[in-house]
Amino acid sequence: MAGCLGTGTTPSYGGTDDEQGAETERVPVDVDGESRTAEEMTAATALADDGPAEGVSPLDAITFIDHEFVLEDNYLGSTVQGTLENEGDDRLSLVEIRVRVYDDADDMLGVYFSHVNDLDSGQTWAFSVIVLQSPADIAAYDIAALGTPT
Repeated sequence: MAGCLGTGTTPSYGGTDDEQGAETERVPVDVDGESRTAEEMTAATALADDGPAEGVSPLDAITFIDHEFVLEDNYLGSTVQGTLENEGDDRLSLVEIRVRVYDDADDMLGVYFSHVNDLDSGQTWAFSVIVLQSPADIAAYDIAALGTPT
């Protein structure tokens, strides 16, 4: 999964640049689980990152080590969890994960985010992106990482 980023200002999901018409590499999701209760949804929504950061762009220094869809049995519910590394020589002041989820008809259901500040050269980040869709609705996801150098 290394090198899941493109170049330029548009993130490349799953190792390809879908803005140029190429197919993205989506990760299939095969999970049986229940939707969150109203109380669990309120808690998950409060903890979920609320949108993209300004000033981030794809960086060759950011490399995914791993990522997977994980269904937590608490209010977190649907998540994408993984690890990435700053393989560059410089500290990154901000790193952002973007996860897009799709249904069986390949329609995008939503985009979800997670952020970390100050990722030093050689440092890894174990991330968790809260996905607010019901696990029964999700057939696949793709993922991208962006950053802001110092």
